[in-house]
Amino acid sequence: MKTYQFPEGFLWGGATAANQIEGGFHEGNKGLNIADVLPGGMERLSILQSPGFNFEIDPEKYYPNHEAIDFYHRYKEDIALFAEMGFKVFRMSIAWTRIFPNGNELEANEEGLAFYDRVFDELHKHGIEPVVTISHYEMPLNLVKEYGGWRNREVVVFFERYVKAIFQRYKNKVKYWMTFNEINSGFIMPIQGLGFAIQKEEDKYKPTFQAFHHQFVASAIAVKACHEIIPGAQIGCMILYAPVYSYDSNPENVMYALQEERMFNYFCADVQVRGEYPAFIKRYFKEHKIELDIQDGDLDLIKEGTVDYIGFSYYMSRTEKKAKSDLENAQGNLIGGVKNPFLKASDWGWEIDPMGLRISLNQLYERYQVPLFVVENGLGAHDKVEEDGSINDDYRIDFLRNHIQAMGEAIEDGVKLMGYTSWGCIDLVSASSGEFSKRYGYIYVDKHDDGSGTLERKKKKSFFWYKDVIAANGKIMGS
Repeated sequence: MKTYQFPEGFLWGGATAANQIEGGFHEGNKGLNIADVLPGGMERLSILQSPGFNFEIDPEKYYPNHEAIDFYHRYKEDIALFAEMGFKVFRMSIAWTRIFPNGNELEANEEGLAFYDRVFDELHKHGIEPVVTISHYEMPLNLVKEYGGWRNREVVVFFERYVKAIFQRYKNKVKYWMTFNEINSGFIMPIQGLGFAIQKEEDKYKPTFQAFHHQFVASAIAVKACHEIIPGAQIGCMILYAPVYSYDSNPENVMYALQEERMFNYFCADVQVRGEYPAFIKRYFKEHKIELDIQDGDLDLIKEGTVDYIGFSYYMSRTEKKAKSDLENAQGNLIGGVKNPFLKASDWGWEIDPMGLRISLNQLYERYQVPLFVVENGLGAHDKVEEDGSINDDYRIDFLRNHIQAMGEAIEDGVKLMGYTSWGCIDLVSASSGEFSKRYGYIYVDKHDDGSGTLERKKKKSFFWYKDVIAANGKIMGS
């Protein structure tokens, strides 16, 4: 039986996002954000990928993020459960609209700042380090409706004010940061990632890449400010990574897969890690007649504000064929592609590929040579509560075991890996579908897609399994 040696001090933990767990959307002087106007159910996915969304709350619809799992009031209970599992770190995000309710105020909201003081203090009481995402799919709604989201340069100024406020406030409480969650998701879900919906009459290329540029500038500002205000802190980028396979060995398909991979997986990371626009994107701009508004000093700032590490999510791989008409699409893969005949899929159609995580880690480390951090990875599944109250999620244990083994192999390959925070360590609202029934957690929350439920927390079988994994620093991961 093979065992794996994870580095001493490896950062084991779990990951969440404020808009998917907190609730309390109207409390503490919090303003509305994008997530607050996204209804629950599969309708959400069509909204995220379609033009014309009006960003209004419809009283006839259900909005699961408004209460979520009520972490806002139950954080002490939840953090105690994380500590029982032995978490070294807890990845969370700060809700921008708790700090600046409309996004463009001159002064931060004290009630919001104080809430995260309490959360960080509670984490530290249990010996858990927070890993904080600064912006995780929760842009202030006012900045969306009044400014057009990240396509507007003024938002960079508002973001700078926000990051400096939280760095100053939490400089003695947080030492691991990330700027934008899954920044490259703006290609597939611009509403969540970039703060606007592409209108039918618009050319999608210019506003999308202009918004990315503004985020690159904002990220560089944040990195520089973090290093100045919190010496010794580490701040990374965060990308959605999915290795792209060619469907076969046809050179045209191989080249097509390479082009898709460079655009989706590497464009944003190249700018944030290497500090410059890559050659392949310059060719793309030229061929598509895209001219960005780049102000004097922007490129120098991007060069100076490179990140310390790469945080990334890994859920699936992607298989591409240039001509897809004769093939079945991979239905559940938000990032597209055709069905891979060698892979099984989750309850939601996401293809399961543990080897793809080892491939991803090797590809990223060979390209960038900076520390890596797997900050999202997990299995969304239907969980059943048995009559005795137990939840036997062996399928989740198998999924996580296989992916952790892949990380162990990658470490042996020479990859420098900081840590692992599996996604949805406690059940939460799905970002893509707004469902509670798509469960990821080690901790079951009695909350359902129609909004019913007691919010009672229950430990799943995976809770005790992951506790053992952390206690052994991964050494029990033999196959």
